[in-house]
Amino acid sequence: MIERPKYLQQLINSKENGFPKVITGIRRCGKSYMLKEIYHKYLLSVGVLEENIICLELDDIINIKYRDPIELYNFVLERCKTETMHYVFIDEIQLVNTIVNPVFTEEKHVIASKDDKDVVSFVEVVLGLSRTRNIDLYVTGSNSKMLSSDIVTEFRDKATNIKMFPLSFEEFYNYKGGYLTETFEEYLLFGGMPLAVLKPNEQDKKDYLIKLFETTYFKDILEHNNLNKSESLDELCAILSSECGHLINSERISNAYKSKTKENIDKDTVTRYINFFVDAFLLNPVERYDVKGKNRIGALRKYYFIDNGLRNAKINFSSFDEGQMLENLVYNELIYQGYTVNVGVFDKVEKNKNGVSVKKNYEIDFLATKGNRMYYIQVASDISNEETKNRELKPYISLNDQIQKIIVINKPINEMRDLNGFTIIGITDFLLRFIK
Repeated sequence: MIERPKYLQQLINSKENGFPKVITGIRRCGKSYMLKEIYHKYLLSVGVLEENIICLELDDIINIKYRDPIELYNFVLERCKTETMHYVFIDEIQLVNTIVNPVFTEEKHVIASKDDKDVVSFVEVVLGLSRTRNIDLYVTGSNSKMLSSDIVTEFRDKATNIKMFPLSFEEFYNYKGGYLTETFEEYLLFGGMPLAVLKPNEQDKKDYLIKLFETTYFKDILEHNNLNKSESLDELCAILSSECGHLINSERISNAYKSKTKENIDKDTVTRYINFFVDAFLLNPVERYDVKGKNRIGALRKYYFIDNGLRNAKINFSSFDEGQMLENLVYNELIYQGYTVNVGVFDKVEKNKNGVSVKKNYEIDFLATKGNRMYYIQVASDISNEETKNRELKPYISLNDQIQKIIVINKPINEMRDLNGFTIIGITDFLLRFIK
């Protein structure tokens, strides 16, 4: 069993809190397994009787009648007649049909159209059951309807939202073991999607991750957004993969698309498609933050994939840029650990080689904030080359403030200080200790 202690603790902390627990995250990141195996085992260990744990899998044909919201609601209430607390897991909640309020259909259950206003959906079922005193409710879903970030808006402040990610490096390492450096290199390349981790060899991992895009993520995005074909979506995703960690806007992506395909795609369409990826939790946008002016600025931003393996799958595991992979990984780990992350930028007037004052623009990979902890973070595969080292250090040297300045490198070294007082740290020490 792959342990997920962070999410188990979140479930334990929210147990019987009076709100439904809505578990969201990218498909195949382990939401259902978390509930039905790990949390189920925990409940039994603290004395909950098996008969008081109700698990309903709506993708099982035997349960098809409960895709009607009223049938589902009545079924759960029937199973929870005793006053004892019942722990109800509803898997694939998005399969529940939205119906017209039976009051207006002579009590017939009629599937609603998109224009119908007075409807009953899984939202009403979840909120209704969660108000029942002896029901502690947990729901998950596995397609775009549930994975869409707007599900949080649907429930507003009436639910506990637990957002799951693929395996962190610590979770991955605790499961895989072995030599730390070798295990990290595997994680850097193939990421932490649980079923990919369990594949026995590299080719199986590659095949699984590539197929996951084709048969799951793109299919969901097409269905959720009523799109007819995936060619443009697929090509844009590949371009975003190659541009991972670069400051971009829709115009730049539009131009790259035209250069690669010889076809036009307008900026508004690019923006819309990027938002589809963000909404499905495939991509995370990162805004620029002026570290001197203390404000977010401009339309340019970076996009990082939720998982390195998924990002690499979109470029067919070719043309690797170690710096991009490291940067993507560090961003995900910072978010997993609860940091707020921005791209740090600032301007400074300096003399050029001719003695003329010019304004120079500087960029720091990440400004990471968590509580009273704040770090500037530069990520590099190696800084043994003097030119590379100077390039990474130049923003720090040009920025005179008291925030701790860190350089993360892909070397098995522990934390140290350079002559400038900057922190230099190996990637595994940074992930397993420093940012926790």
